[in-house]
Amino acid sequence: MTEFPVDPIGAKIFSTMPFADRLGIEVLEHGAEQVRSRLAWDESLCTLGGAMHGGVLMALADSTGAVCAFLNLPEGKQGTTTVESKTNFLRGVRSGYATATARPLHAGRSFIVVETEIRDDAGKLVAKITQTQAVL
Repeated sequence: MTEFPVDPIGAKIFSTMPFADRLGIEVLEHGAEQVRSRLAWDESLCTLGGAMHGGVLMALADSTGAVCAFLNLPEGKQGTTTVESKTNFLRGVRSGYATATARPLHAGRSFIVVETEIRDDAGKLVAKITQTQAVL
């Protein structure tokens, strides 16, 4: 398991999302070009087979992507909301961390499109997510 320091300012941003906070998502890095966060494997977050639940991984991606979109808001805008999300699952997470990296693909006046990759501790791709956030 690779140890990364938690980003204290990014943690403050994530703390405004109670569900992300409740899941235990930790932010490692935040900026307009990239947001990275992680979630520790825990039995309470798993399916019957011991793999982290797909909904939990989607929540990790949605939260990470939302922060990325927020950091790319046009001047004068207040927030975003997810209007579309597509996830491809490629493998399970059965220990360690699921680490999400979100990058903006398009930052427009009305919509921000973010691509997020989730990887396991071995660096293997677990899921690829593309989401569209409406600018509020």
